[in-house]
Amino acid sequence: MQVDVLVIGLGPAGGAAAAAAARAGLSVLAVERKTQVGVPVQCAEFIPLPLGKYAQADGVLVQRIASMKNHLPSGVAESAAFPGLMIDRAAFDQALAREAEAQGAVLSLASRLLRLNAQQSIAYILTPEGEREVAYRLLIAADGPYSTVASLLGLAPLETVFTRQYTVPLLRPYADTDIWLADAYPGGYAWLFPKGDCANLGVGADKHYTHDLKQPLDALHARLVAQGIVGDAILSLTGGLIPVGGLRAHLVREKVLFVGDAAGLTHPITGAGIAAALVSGERAGQAAASYLLDNDRDALNEFEADMRDQFEASITRAMARRQWLNQRWHTAVAHEDAMHRQGWIAFPEYFSDIGNGQD
Repeated sequence: MQVDVLVIGLGPAGGAAAAAAARAGLSVLAVERKTQVGVPVQCAEFIPLPLGKYAQADGVLVQRIASMKNHLPSGVAESAAFPGLMIDRAAFDQALAREAEAQGAVLSLASRLLRLNAQQSIAYILTPEGEREVAYRLLIAADGPYSTVASLLGLAPLETVFTRQYTVPLLRPYADTDIWLADAYPGGYAWLFPKGDCANLGVGADKHYTHDLKQPLDALHARLVAQGIVGDAILSLTGGLIPVGGLRAHLVREKVLFVGDAAGLTHPITGAGIAAALVSGERAGQAAASYLLDNDRDALNEFEADMRDQFEASITRAMARRQWLNQRWHTAVAHEDAMHRQGWIAFPEYFSDIGNGQD
């Protein structure tokens, strides 16, 4: 099989890339390991308000979010305006995949990349029908923080934090997200994201500082049950990895474009990545069209430059703040509000310089 563009992964980045490339008139094959796009869900399922145009398909939007309530170790909780949308992430990813298919992309589900001959631009894909050899002109790697494409190219894995999340009954209408900052969640935080009559309750942390997420998540769950906010049932359990090590050294390598989590575009403090995934995927598809159809030899380098222009400054700041926090977990200051105010994006202290008496 020969295609103009081979997309590995059909999360938001891959779906957006496949749709953009196919819309431009390129032949596209999109490969997804899962039998059903987006299932199981490994996401808190919040998107910022500007992404609302992607949440218009049936079954995607669940509820609107007004603000974020940030809980500090002292018990102080401060609210910040943070409008957004809670979505059904599986329906969201599936809508993007359907759009790619409508534009002419071929989707290959329950399929995975086995081997890669980057010099000859040939990928070997295991599909339900057997192994297929796919010759491509460009490859878009949208296969997450433990990118198989990156591994086959000999690239180092991205630094990650791990998460554990319960879906629990929500006992009353809730229009805010809750964030808990504490030394119990080193390198991460805890969250509650309401979804109508249920909520996603989760914890993320760095394995360098803890290997146990069950105990702190169970403790938070029990506390919210006692407060009458959520029910004690656990409707579902999920978890996953979030890249927090910043951008890859190169987003374009050997006719491969890295997008979304595979590119390291996730925010190293908040873990937010859907917006960057959509932007990078769509831009990669457009760059592929310029490169292959318009013979624009600079298109791939311009893609990388665009991504760095849009995301590198905020990611670099977050990386510096993350390194600063890593020196303080499990010390006395990690139990003080001041450290967390400097380490969390909702507080003005986050945007001040570290040092000069503030450390």
